[in-house]
Amino acid sequence: MLLFSVQDATVPANLLTLPEHVFEEQENRWLLQLRAEVRELLLDPLFRDLEVEPAIVEGEPASEIARAVRDYDIDLVTVVTHGRKGLSRALGGSTAEEIIAEAPCPVLAIRPPQHDFVEHQDSLSKIHLNRVVLATNFQPSSVAATQLATQITNHTGAELHVLYVIGDYFEQISALFPEGGLAALSRLRRYVQERMSQLTREEGPRAITNIAEGRPYEEIVRLAAQKGADMIIIGTTVHASLFGGVPVLGAEIERVVRNAPCPVLCVPASRVVTPLPALVTQPVPQT
Repeated sequence: MLLFSVQDATVPANLLTLPEHVFEEQENRWLLQLRAEVRELLLDPLFRDLEVEPAIVEGEPASEIARAVRDYDIDLVTVVTHGRKGLSRALGGSTAEEIIAEAPCPVLAIRPPQHDFVEHQDSLSKIHLNRVVLATNFQPSSVAATQLATQITNHTGAELHVLYVIGDYFEQISALFPEGGLAALSRLRRYVQERMSQLTREEGPRAITNIAEGRPYEEIVRLAAQKGADMIIIGTTVHASLFGGVPVLGAEIERVVRNAPCPVLCVPASRVVTPLPALVTQPVPQT
């Protein structure tokens, strides 16, 4: 496990073993505090029996984390969007979304005090996944997320609630162009029903299909809340920023991450590395 922190100033590689006199100078006092926070975090009972490697670098969080994913061959990135202090303080919403957009592996976004699927008993921590919501659009961007969701639910025995949201813009088109719009909406409804039926045949009774019409992020968040979901899984695609610079997520995915009642596992459409590699028996299609 890699405990990764990005700072806005240079941190000595041997921070944890530096002699005390190094921190006597005023400009180095922040390093002493940082070292104390790292040591405290490493003593967290959650890390017991795990090999944890701390890494502290200087730079921009999103780009540095994306680089670390490649350099350390990371399978899963976890980001907390608010609710903690110090070294482990929460990332701002926009920073977390930049990390999701840039990371070449799945990112689990946690926003305390969300509903959590990790149960802590004494010194033990157990994962209890009972219900998972998979938001899909049956496009290439959701293929990897679908495979990962089925792998996770098959392994844990959790219910898989698959959701397709027919966007409310179809209603707007139908209102403007009644003849063509209504026909297109009817075809889409039939197509979604057929794909959901196919998915149920392939995945069995554990997959529970849901079709909604409205604003996608609202329907995803609503279903997760209604079902008491422990996790939302969604495929992500990124778009070039209007003004250049870092890539950005789609607005609906950003709103899901910001409003979800439970952690959101964001799975990139390409270069996917699963957080459960031992469970994958087939290659993930690439786009």
